[in-house]
Amino acid sequence: MGMRFEIVTIFPGFFASIFENGIVRRALAEGLVEVSIHDLRAFTHDRHRTVDDRPFGGGEGMVLKAQPIAEALESLGVRAKQERAASTRTLDVDIATQAHIKDGAPGEGEAPGVVGGSRPTVILLSAQGRPLTQGLARELAQSERVVLVCGRYEGVDERINELYCDMELSIGDYVLSGGELAAAVVIDATMRLIPGVLGNEASGEFESFGAADAEIETDVEGVPRSQHGAGGLLDYPHYTRPAEFGGLKVPEVLLNGDHLQIRRWRREQQLKKTLKNRPDLLEKAALSREDEKLLEAIRQQL
Repeated sequence: MGMRFEIVTIFPGFFASIFENGIVRRALAEGLVEVSIHDLRAFTHDRHRTVDDRPFGGGEGMVLKAQPIAEALESLGVRAKQERAASTRTLDVDIATQAHIKDGAPGEGEAPGVVGGSRPTVILLSAQGRPLTQGLARELAQSERVVLVCGRYEGVDERINELYCDMELSIGDYVLSGGELAAAVVIDATMRLIPGVLGNEASGEFESFGAADAEIETDVEGVPRSQHGAGGLLDYPHYTRPAEFGGLKVPEVLLNGDHLQIRRWRREQQLKKTLKNRPDLLEKAALSREDEKLLEAIRQQL
C-alpha cells in the first residue's frame, strides 16, 4: 500500500477535480498514493450540522469547534498526543519483553489507536504554522500516513492543535479562505518525492530547492552531467525548440555540446536568479568556492 493522506474538511467536494489530473492522478491509479477525504459535518450531532461557534473573548468571525474535529480524528485512529506517547512506551516495553522471551526475535504488536500499523503525522493547516519547504516535503514523504486538518473562518479551536496535532503548517505568508488549497499543495509537493511517482526519479533532485551536487549520484542513467543540483538554490532557466522565438535566441552555450561550459553557465544562472528573487536562500545554500567566486562576479555586474 502506498503513502496515505487523510483530509478533514467542511468542503469535501473541493477536491473533486484536483486529484483527477497530472501526476497526482497517475500516482493514485498506480497505488503509490492514497487520498481519503472526510466531511467534518459528519461528526456533528445537531440538526444544522454545526461546525463553528463564536470566539471566547469576543471579536469578529467564527471558530471551528473542537468536538467535531476530535471525533473525526478519533475515527481515523488518531489519539491525543498524551495517549499516543503512553501507548508507545507500553508498546516498547511489550516488544522488549517479547524479544527477551523469544531469544531476540522481535515481538509483534501495535500501539492502540494506530490504524494499519502506521503512526500518522497530524498537521493543522494554518497561517500561523511553520512554512512548507522542499526539505519539509522530503521529511513528510518518509511518512506512511499524513492527516491534514483544514482550518476555516478565524481558525480552529487551539485545543485541537495542543491535543492532536504534530505541527502547524503554512504554505506562505498570506491568508487563505481555508486550508483546502493548502492541503492540495502539501499533497502535491510531498507525493512527487515518493519513489515511482515521477517518470524520472532525478527530476526531484535537479530542480529548485533540490539536492546539492554532492548528494546526487554522478552516474544516474539518462541524466546528463551538464545539469546542476540546486543545493537549496533556485533552478536555472530552461529552453526548448525553436532556437529563436519572439526575437530572442537560446543562449549559444546550450547549443555547443560542451557540458563543462553548460554546467558552469547553469550554475551561474542559478546563483543570479537566486540573488535576484530569493537572496535569503543564499545564506543556507550549499555553495562551493567556485560558487562564491561566481557569486562575487555576479554582484559586481549588478
